[in-house]
Amino acid sequence: MNKLKLGLPKGSLQEATFELFKKAGIKIYASERSYFPTCDDDELEIMLVRSQEMAKYVEDGVFDAGITGFDWICESDADTKEVCELLYAKSGFRPVRWVLAVPKDSKIKSIKDLKGKRIATELVNVVKKYLGKNKVKAEVEFSWGATEAKTPTLVDAIVELTETGSSLRANNLKIIDEILISTTRLIANKNSFNNPWKKRKIESLSILLKGALEAFEMVGLKMNIKEKDIDKIMKILPSLKRPTISRLTIPGWVALEVILQEKTVKQMIPDLKRLGAEGIIEYPLNKVIY
Repeated sequence: MNKLKLGLPKGSLQEATFELFKKAGIKIYASERSYFPTCDDDELEIMLVRSQEMAKYVEDGVFDAGITGFDWICESDADTKEVCELLYAKSGFRPVRWVLAVPKDSKIKSIKDLKGKRIATELVNVVKKYLGKNKVKAEVEFSWGATEAKTPTLVDAIVELTETGSSLRANNLKIIDEILISTTRLIANKNSFNNPWKKRKIESLSILLKGALEAFEMVGLKMNIKEKDIDKIMKILPSLKRPTISRLTIPGWVALEVILQEKTVKQMIPDLKRLGAEGIIEYPLNKVIY
């Protein structure tokens, strides 16, 4: 049997990745300390590794494909094939940012003020390129963790990952520049992507995962309405396409089905009821494929 060697992120992104695969129709099973999960797709051979290491392993052919952040692809400078962007993170569906931050009372106001200063970060190579681009000479040291706590005692500034900025604020830090915006990516080894079977399998994964992401904040809505009420009900129903309408066996009545943002449903259902809709059913979606 053909097998696709797939690397998935171990750590903060693991739970969100497993949930995404589940919605895509692939159930992954892993014990807390396991690095070799099983799944219900016999064509996948999965291993968990840190996102920071993923791109190099994909480049070297250890994995045919892997999921990692754009930030770690840039940091490793790995030569891989980007298959698709997957907009999710450990705490929501938004990009993450690498920002330059200093203590709130620091005299450092911009990148130019970092000349001769010391910066701590996990994203060393990206930060060095950023400094070079701005023609600023500063010392960049690798941070093993707890980066926010290192200023001002150990370093003058940090470059740290943030989703909401709450951790930086809690440590009395202010952002003075944005270095990189990163999203999760599905990447492939270039030789693997030239293999017809592996390319098809990777592209199939891409379709399913993107479809699952599209469905996360969407729901389906079904209802029965009088045919004469179609126009006024259509005015309050946003949809990916025009709603699906089919005739019922009861003369003058139709069934209407639509896909919409889940957050709009609680305001919309009472209005639909007032306009005469009956048998309203809201249901979750696993995948939305455009």
